[in-house]
Amino acid sequence: MKVTISVNGKFHAFELAKQLEKRRFLERLITSYPWFKMSKEGLPKEKVASLPMKEIMQQALNFIPFLKNKISPEWYSASLFDKQASRYVRPCDIFVGWSGSSLHSLRKAKSLGAITILERCSSHIVYQKDILKEEYELWGLKPALPSSRIVEKELDEYRQSDYIAIPSQFAKQTFLDKGVPEDKLIHIPYGVDIDIFRPISKNDNIFRAIYVGAMTIRKGVHYLLRAVSELNLKNFELWLIGSLCDEIKPFFKKYRDIFKYFGHIDYRRLYRFYSQGSVFILPSIEDGLAHVILQAMACGLPVICTTNSGGQDVIRDTKEGFIVPARNAEVLRDKILYLYERPNLLEEMNKLAYKRVTKNFTWDDYGEKIIDVYLNLLK
Repeated sequence: MKVTISVNGKFHAFELAKQLEKRRFLERLITSYPWFKMSKEGLPKEKVASLPMKEIMQQALNFIPFLKNKISPEWYSASLFDKQASRYVRPCDIFVGWSGSSLHSLRKAKSLGAITILERCSSHIVYQKDILKEEYELWGLKPALPSSRIVEKELDEYRQSDYIAIPSQFAKQTFLDKGVPEDKLIHIPYGVDIDIFRPISKNDNIFRAIYVGAMTIRKGVHYLLRAVSELNLKNFELWLIGSLCDEIKPFFKKYRDIFKYFGHIDYRRLYRFYSQGSVFILPSIEDGLAHVILQAMACGLPVICTTNSGGQDVIRDTKEGFIVPARNAEVLRDKILYLYERPNLLEEMNKLAYKRVTKNFTWDDYGEKIIDVYLNLLK
């Protein structure tokens, strides 16, 4: 079996490539990442096509206000990468392309006789756009949504691919609700690198809630801030880790006295921060399956996450954490308080979370599952 991967960025494509290469199934990895970054991944250089022009183009467009307002930099740079990548697609058995930047590559691969799989890391793009539009309107904020050109291109990719791979039951249901046949969907949850994400000793007895991810409306950070503001607990801290977007700044200002903000931290250092936490919280409005859930569990943290985070594929409610409704600060507050008042339960959940991930959700587990699917497709 020969598998070609095309990814505009990184996502979990590099982990997939490593799993394929380990079994000698990788034909080629096409990526917008420059080779000096790729070289750290341990993949053979002759199997990597690095096309960094997209990254350069997108950054340039974002810094030119006139052009940024006239065109969609994300669509333009993704389309540039897609057209470039299609030239590097050669005969293979299976082609795997990332949504939003694979239309031309899918067509090329199909013309060469390959089975085509589209990787979609989030919910159906129409569902995603609709639910986020509702949320921005609810708060009276200027919406940051995928453009109509991005949506139309991705819908075309859905139609033209043979299969669509999604990481959670939540994401799968959004595709089923939009009329995509179930037999076209490949549902495999992601994994985590347990060599990087591991527990270390906690330095104090502070009950600490941890959030890792972009500070955006999509991730629901504003609901977490509101929930914590209503607690007023002793010996309690909220840590926020990730890049700050302008849309969340008003909420940061309103709740400025209730959290510690650390900004972006390199993922290889995150285990140190997870391990100082008591519970991990992800209040997403929409996600496919957030990698941070698996990372936190691998560091021994129970998780409180929403039904829209994809966490239900990993977390058993009341065992490794709690699954709560999206957009509900009151339930978030109550679950945090519930664990705060029950240290023995928290300790038991810590152990269950670590065991659950390390036994079932490593990248090797993911590799075995997804490659088994590929082999069955070829049969």
